[in-house]
Amino acid sequence: MKASLEHLTERATAEGLIDVAYTTVDSPFGPLLIATTPRGLVKVSLPNYDPGETLEDLATRVSPRVLEAPAQLDDVRRQLDLYFEGSLREFDLRLDWQLSKGFRRRALRAIDRIPYGRTRSYTQIAASAGNERAVRAAGTACGSNPIPIVVPCHRVLRSGGALGGYGGGLPMKEALLEMERAGKP
Repeated sequence: MKASLEHLTERATAEGLIDVAYTTVDSPFGPLLIATTPRGLVKVSLPNYDPGETLEDLATRVSPRVLEAPAQLDDVRRQLDLYFEGSLREFDLRLDWQLSKGFRRRALRAIDRIPYGRTRSYTQIAASAGNERAVRAAGTACGSNPIPIVVPCHRVLRSGGALGGYGGGLPMKEALLEMERAGKP
C-alpha cells in the first residue's frame, strides 16, 4: 500500500498535478505542517494549529490539489532542522507570498529582513512597510503570518521590549528568541 501511494505521489508530481505539496516536520515545540507550491514555501503551521484545518484552508485559498509529498519539502525540512540545531542563521528558501496581501505582505517582507538574533518593534515594522502609524496593522500581519519561523515574526516586540503576542504562544516566542540569543537550541 505504501509503495503504491509513493508511486501515485511521484506520478502526480511528474505530471504537474500537485499545486500544494505538504508534510510534517518535527521541531522542539512539536510537529509543524509545512506546505509548498511551485512558487515556494507557502505555509508553516505551528504545533497548536489543527493540521486538518490548515489543509482545508490551503485547499480553499490556494488550490484543491493538495497532496502529501514529503520529497518536495526535503530542503525546507533540512533547513528547519539546521535552524533548530542552531547552525542555520538565515533561511535560503523561495517563498510564496500569496496568502498575504497589501500592507500585511509589505510588513511580512520587512519582518523577513530582520537579522537572526535581532529584534524590531511593531512600530519599526509599520514604518518599514510604509505606514509608521499602522502599528496595529503590523501586529495583525504578525498574527496572520502564514510562514512563521521562516518569516521570523517572533523577532517583533512591543516598543518597550515586551514580547507582545505569538501564534505559537508566548513560551514558544520566548524560547525562539532565547535560542537565537544563545546561538544554539
